Amino acid sequence: MSSPILRFAPSPNGLLHLGHAFSAFFTWRAAERLGGTALLRMEDIDTARCKPEFDAAIRQDLHWLGLAWPEPVMRQSARFDIYRDAAAQLGDLLYPCTCTRSEIAARAAATDPDGAPLYDGHCRRHGTKAGAPAQWRLKMDEALRRAPELTIAELHVTGIDLGTTPPVTRRADPARWGDAVIVRKDTPTSYHLSVVIDDAAQGITHVTRGMDLHAATDLHVLLQWLLGLPSTIYAHHPLIRDDTMQKLSKSRASQSLRDLHAAGVTASNIKSGLGF
Repeated sequence: MSSPILRFAPSPNGLLHLGHAFSAFFTWRAAERLGGTALLRMEDIDTARCKPEFDAAIRQDLHWLGLAWPEPVMRQSARFDIYRDAAAQLGDLLYPCTCTRSEIAARAAATDPDGAPLYDGHCRRHGTKAGAPAQWRLKMDEALRRAPELTIAELHVTGIDLGTTPPVTRRADPARWGDAVIVRKDTPTSYHLSVVIDDAAQGITHVTRGMDLHAATDLHVLLQWLLGLPSTIYAHHPLIRDDTMQKLSKSRASQSLRDLHAAGVTASNIKSGLGF
């Protein structure tokens, strides 16, 4: 059997913060424990916000933390044709949607697992607005009719480490995402599509990521099945939160590793402060 392969996959649309450092340390520690390899992947499908300077800063910050990875690093922005082909494989399971966020919010009667307004299938029933940019959504009910009962293999996480027990299997519930966006308006993929394609391409055996993506796993295993991709084992680690109990975020201007470095904080300080 081949050795385990894990990945740390930030988006180069800003500077890394302590939450990213925790996730990176967790992934490299898990790879070492499993006797495998940790890869770095740049998830840069948002070409408007992702910048070369952030890509370089991520590498520098991770090296400063003492982490290393095999080259070359996969960049999603170089794989758009592959994502287009994958979306085409889904065929009639996808339909165009020209609804705006405000229109979706005005009609929504529920929220998805991320707390966003749950799409009501308007364009599927009534058609799209002529000339408006379209995203492509998954016909969730039809996808689930075609799929078997799907399960997810999850490893227990104890603080900063993987548990010692074998993976636990739980039933996936993709339906709670509704007709999820698979291809965005501004790029030929979405996070959900590109991540399962890339995990398969890189032979990822164990996906380690934050608890904020735990629910997304339900949708990812459905896409894996629809596209004939191998399944993976998942481990979701706790999130680093600020004094207000909000998770650290680039959008909330959480203090960056670069700022901490400039203030005299050492990589050892960060590693030990996060419990590693």
